[in-house]
Amino acid sequence: MNVIVIQPPLVQLNSPYPSGAYLKSFFNKNGHNAVWHDLSVQLVHSIFSKNGLKKLFELSKENAMKIASTAEKNGEFSTAKNLRRYIFQSDLWIEWIEFIMSTLCGKQNPSAHELCHRFILSPYTPRGNRMENYIENLDREPTINDTRNIASLALEDLADYISVAFDKSFSLVRYAESIAVNETSFSQIEEKLNSPILTTFYTEVLEAVFSKTSITENEKTLVCISVPFAGTFTSALFTAKYLRKKYGEKIFICFGGGFINTELREFNDSSFFKYADAISYDRGYGSYKNFFDVFPDGKISEEKHIYKMRLFTKEKVIEPLLSSLKYEKFENEQTSLIVPDYSETDFSIYPRVADDENPMQRLWSDGAWMKAYLAHGCYWHKCAFCDVSLDYVASYRLVQIENLFHGLKSQSEKNGIHGIHFVDEAMPPAAMLKFSKLNLKHSASFSFWGNVRFEKIYSRDMAEFLSSGGLIGVSGGIEIATGTGLDSISKGTDLDSIVSACCAFKEAGILIHAYMIYGYFGETEQDTINSMETLRQLYAAGLLDSCFWHKFVLTRHSRIYSEWKEGLHKNLNPFAPKNSGVFAKNGLHFKDEEKSAKFGNGLYAALQSWMHGENLNVPVEKWFEFKVPRPNVPKDLISKSIEKYEERRNKEWNFPLNVKKLFWLAGNAIFCENKFLWNYMHEDFKIPVNISSQEKEEFFHALYCLSPKSFDSSFMENLIQKNPKVKKILRALRGKGLVML
Repeated sequence: MNVIVIQPPLVQLNSPYPSGAYLKSFFNKNGHNAVWHDLSVQLVHSIFSKNGLKKLFELSKENAMKIASTAEKNGEFSTAKNLRRYIFQSDLWIEWIEFIMSTLCGKQNPSAHELCHRFILSPYTPRGNRMENYIENLDREPTINDTRNIASLALEDLADYISVAFDKSFSLVRYAESIAVNETSFSQIEEKLNSPILTTFYTEVLEAVFSKTSITENEKTLVCISVPFAGTFTSALFTAKYLRKKYGEKIFICFGGGFINTELREFNDSSFFKYADAISYDRGYGSYKNFFDVFPDGKISEEKHIYKMRLFTKEKVIEPLLSSLKYEKFENEQTSLIVPDYSETDFSIYPRVADDENPMQRLWSDGAWMKAYLAHGCYWHKCAFCDVSLDYVASYRLVQIENLFHGLKSQSEKNGIHGIHFVDEAMPPAAMLKFSKLNLKHSASFSFWGNVRFEKIYSRDMAEFLSSGGLIGVSGGIEIATGTGLDSISKGTDLDSIVSACCAFKEAGILIHAYMIYGYFGETEQDTINSMETLRQLYAAGLLDSCFWHKFVLTRHSRIYSEWKEGLHKNLNPFAPKNSGVFAKNGLHFKDEEKSAKFGNGLYAALQSWMHGENLNVPVEKWFEFKVPRPNVPKDLISKSIEKYEERRNKEWNFPLNVKKLFWLAGNAIFCENKFLWNYMHEDFKIPVNISSQEKEEFFHALYCLSPKSFDSSFMENLIQKNPKVKKILRALRGKGLVML
């Protein structure tokens, strides 16, 4: 069967969302003919182009001037001035938009340098509030080195204008999110489909794509629409509505994705048939296999329950089959084997936005990443706040790492993309090691990053090996940075382990982002302040690069909610929000949760300063405009924990040597005047060595055979047997390029 996989707008700008790459690979691997359209990035280019901006300003000019006049009457003079400036400068925006987009996409013409000078310094270029604020806050004159930052802000300025003057549902990385989560009935969402961006710009994208698509008459074409977030649901419906009208019963439309899995698990409104024939839950591989087995031509000829797929027909809604050993086994086998397919993806059309000076923050938005996972699900899957009952967390399945590596390497050699964002819930340490070994062995130049759990397994040796093997950044949950807080959420780690992992990563040159939560059930004001103080100490010690505070949201699929239903946590008292959206059923309220909301502004303000190395000595209680308790954690809590790490690290360097587990990461070394000299991690080292020329040659050969690229420990083992004093030299190399895993 022919299959079309669609990513509707809007998702992150800089790289394609991975679901399409996985589904395309799955269908083609199983004998179907699949293509994948990323309509999100195509919509971005449709709007942010010369013709797009001409149309935008033509359609919005009158409304913009009207809003500006109203704002001026209300005393909002800056709003009025800014809106009018967009109209006054509309020709400049149209003139410069191609330069802005080519700068962000990394496409430079031979005169790019000269154009950068004009864009930055000329008074005849467009300016918005964000661009001006950036330039005004510089402690120097802007230079061409600021081009990408200012181009990124130009895009955000235009997005601000669109959301005010043309379509309030628009933002750069999501569309109509509030409609998806706030409307209380499906019919209300349907009424909002004819919004300006969708009818004016997105319709043209759909027409351009599907004017080139032929749908056969003799069998149905399967159309899979991925809905990872609430901000893609309205555009997904619009897409389905367009395709229904164009192709009628020639196509079978199925929705799936993260938002579907969390918010539409029980959705069975028969009117959905106007848009789609099915909803597939979780990974989808078993669902589609079962569907093709029962309905090979894509036509629902009888009432059959399909594994994790709800069917919508003219007559009725057919509920999904919730479990099947046959299809669960198939799904797990596919999960371990599938390599996401980016072979036909043009990464040069994805704008890489430089929206923050913080290098860790920039990883999310600035960089071309092939997104993949080392394992589906979470190997811990016990955190109390997490959706542990859902497949994306609960069903832990490791992929075949060698198969994944070689599949991505093959694609990298063709598309020139060497960045990988592993989108695991938490990358398994053993899988990270294996991927790093393969990266080193095959001289691949992959740089990769992703989520981890901060655990003691990340020793200094392991962190150095991972860094050498391409790991550039990690993000992980600390959540509530107190001993009791970590226990209350069943984090499965402790503060010393978190500090130990962070120390090891930082010493190995790896960036670190931490996720924090506040307002958890049972969390007191003292707990929040203590967690904040611990976080301050982590920043003061240089252990974190970036962070984000999330206000705790209780969900129906979380462990704590499941335990409440079983009679535990009697004081939780969960209840559904009043007038909650028809597709916002996962989130719940609980007793007294509103009491923690007041902390948000202070936590955010402090964090913004700390991430930029500022105000680290300001007492945490000073960040709030209301009285809060002083922290009662020791002022040297983190420094004492660092001392424990250093003691353990130094002890590990003196462990008995297991030559089979030794790896030499430092590269070339030389003997000079009875000294062994080398450079490791930008530091020069030397040790005195008193051995013969013959022994030197043998030692060099054995040492280089410990390199991950050509690892063979037998030479070093034989050399040690012949000359035991070699062990003394190896011990002197520990912590300086020789790691033991």
